[in-house]
Amino acid sequence: MLLENMTNHEYRNAMFLYSCALKSIITKLETINEEFALTTKKNPIESIKGRLKSVHSIAAKLKRRGYEPTFENALAFLDDLAGARVICSFVPDIYKIAEIITAHSDITVLRVKDYIKNAKPNGYRSYHMLLEIPVCLSTEIKPTKVELQIRTIAMDFWATLEHKIRYKFEKSVPDSLNNDLLECANIVAALDTKMYDLNKQIETYTQ
Repeated sequence: MLLENMTNHEYRNAMFLYSCALKSIITKLETINEEFALTTKKNPIESIKGRLKSVHSIAAKLKRRGYEPTFENALAFLDDLAGARVICSFVPDIYKIAEIITAHSDITVLRVKDYIKNAKPNGYRSYHMLLEIPVCLSTEIKPTKVELQIRTIAMDFWATLEHKIRYKFEKSVPDSLNNDLLECANIVAALDTKMYDLNKQIETYTQ
């Protein structure tokens, strides 16, 4: 089926499993955050967002990779049809959330990409996990992929701005802007470290 010719009804039906899997991981993340609030009086998660990839985005990504824009190819070659993004206060919170998610017996971690310890050449930092979530239907259980991105507020601010700039320039960003973005990414990383150190100092004083 040509993806670009799908009706809204066909798209909703095709993405049903991904929608269910996305709701499941978001519920788990919300539960984790509420538990921390009760037991430690802290909320490691600032916000949680979920999205299903649009028809336009799916088709564009398939074409960039040299595939026909069909839903069959989307299922075969794309792992981010459903995605959740978690924004944390501090870098250690990111690894704590990832550790908890990994420990869930009903979740299978298919792949991890740590762009915090190993930032992309452009300065992008985030923690990516490709998860397989069981979707319980009336007659069967269907494992379904969801991409989870975990980052700090500062990382998310940089990534959002960088995406807007690249969108305006249609991916061909002038070298001067690329250099400035990389410099800002390094400033963001330093800021994350500094803010975490300040938070530890504040906790010491309050104790």
